[in-house]
Amino acid sequence: MSGGAARAPAGIRLELQRHVRSWSPARRELARWASAALGPRARGRGRELGVCTVGEAESARLNARFRGRNKPTNVLSFPPARLARAPDGAPPPLGELIICPRVVRAEARAQEKTLRAHWAHLIVHGTLHLLGYDHERTADARRMERREISVLRRLGFANPYRS
Repeated sequence: MSGGAARAPAGIRLELQRHVRSWSPARRELARWASAALGPRARGRGRELGVCTVGEAESARLNARFRGRNKPTNVLSFPPARLARAPDGAPPPLGELIICPRVVRAEARAQEKTLRAHWAHLIVHGTLHLLGYDHERTADARRMERREISVLRRLGFANPYRS
């Protein structure tokens, strides 16, 4: 549907593809949130992040194929393929986030959050996955949640884990 790239102040390049007509934040806002997750150092400078919005059927298909869960999900993070190479001298791509806006909207309502705040959380969450954070073990989950809370606070959002 639509595409294009935006650069955040930290220099990350965000490529957005909308495959559904559901609302999603502007590229610039998505890039700012992802850049915040990368941190104040120049870790993201020049790197490219793909964000793709998909419908529930595609989200469920990808979730089943890559995570063994046959249902749509809010965000999936895909690091760059091992064989993908950046042009000489260019930073490597960061990866791609696949987001299902209908799931995001339903979760925001259920959790009584604004849609924008939930989108920000999921962009930060997905970007942290691309940086190697995960939440499979309790200690790792706590570390990731602390980082998410800190990043979101700097962006002006409340703790997403408080009910």
